[in-house]
Amino acid sequence: EMKPYPAADAGFVRMVFRLPEVENEQDRMVEIIVGQMQTVDCNRTWFGGDLKRHIAEGWGYPYFVLTDVLGPASTRMACPPDEKEIEAFVQVRGNGYLQPYNSRLPIVTYVPEGFSVRYRIWAAGDDIGHAEAR
Repeated sequence: EMKPYPAADAGFVRMVFRLPEVENEQDRMVEIIVGQMQTVDCNRTWFGGDLKRHIAEGWGYPYFVLTDVLGPASTRMACPPDEKEIEAFVQVRGNGYLQPYNSRLPIVTYVPEGFSVRYRIWAAGDDIGHAEAR
């Protein structure tokens, strides 16, 4: 199953997941969530970096690569003195993380060592809004 995809470069890990088959896949998207467990305080914390889409040569299958990760960054507000730090998943924010839903192929993502991949499925609802001419 991994034959079309390149091996991970040094310093990177190849992460793979499959989406379940559903009716009306065109009404869904998958959000690829890349991040790392970190000790954080009360501030919002994140990494920066864009997820780039590549095509497996000779196969035409998409895969995704996160090469440049910046941070972590934080809001740097003063925290209450009695608030303890916690372990939390700190997400990489940027472009390219929301992709079309496709259960026929694995979602293959290359991330720097120390980062992991999670995902969220988005589905369109039945409510459709209407714009006004002005």
